[in-house]
Amino acid sequence: MKRIITLQDISCVGSCSITVALPIISAMGVECGILPTAVLSTHTMFKTFTCKDLSDQIDPISDAWEKEGIDFDGIYTGYLASAEQCRQVCGFFDRFKKQGNLIMVDPAMADNGKLYPAFDEKFPAEMAKVCAKADMIVPNITEASLLTGMPYKEEYDRAYIRELQEKLLALGCKTVVITGVSYDPEKLGVSSLDKDGNEFEYFRCRCPKSYHGTGDAYASVILGGLMRGLELGDALKLATDYVVKCIEETMASEDSRWYAVDFQTQIPYLCSELQTYTK
Repeated sequence: MKRIITLQDISCVGSCSITVALPIISAMGVECGILPTAVLSTHTMFKTFTCKDLSDQIDPISDAWEKEGIDFDGIYTGYLASAEQCRQVCGFFDRFKKQGNLIMVDPAMADNGKLYPAFDEKFPAEMAKVCAKADMIVPNITEASLLTGMPYKEEYDRAYIRELQEKLLALGCKTVVITGVSYDPEKLGVSSLDKDGNEFEYFRCRCPKSYHGTGDAYASVILGGLMRGLELGDALKLATDYVVKCIEETMASEDSRWYAVDFQTQIPYLCSELQTYTK
């Protein structure tokens, strides 16, 4: 069984970050270790929340793992709470990178043209240093624009997305996957480009609603799929189909909550679809 480690926060209520990554990756048949960067009462879309920064635990935990000879087939980062944590994560990559393992960064810091409230305008430059050490990054369009200094656009063409991807690759990563891409008002999907020029796009019908946590679910399925031996294109298709299914089921449920997507009830669907790719 492959083993990965995810470094991101625990939001105690809200279905995002580690509380999404741990069950999804585990259900896909991959051991998922965690290194919490912070503990929040809820995610930051709630009006009131608490946050306990765990930066002082990252290095001691890393030291203990290094002494025990623990290593990882994949390293996956999500929401990082500060510039200092970005620097710590870069150090973690240096310590635990080995030949053949995969570092994937979800630079979770912005959406809809704006940084999350917890970050200032200097934060994207620190996140860019984290992305530079990654094998793969999975930003949305807002995050891609902030990482590259390109203007954020709500209306764009393939040339704009390609320029974003090329500038992101220039940071130092090997593969860029941009999420939330749309060239048609009725469709939404993903576009990837690697340093060798290999491209992939996949689109589904646009859902009329969006929910918090879908990006975390998407990134988790990508990494889980890659750890199970899927080609990148298949991992991206599986992740897209799963997230669309989760959104559709959330919309249809009378018990749906505004603050999170219902990823839990669709895990059996995910596992069933995964089997079709791994047979």
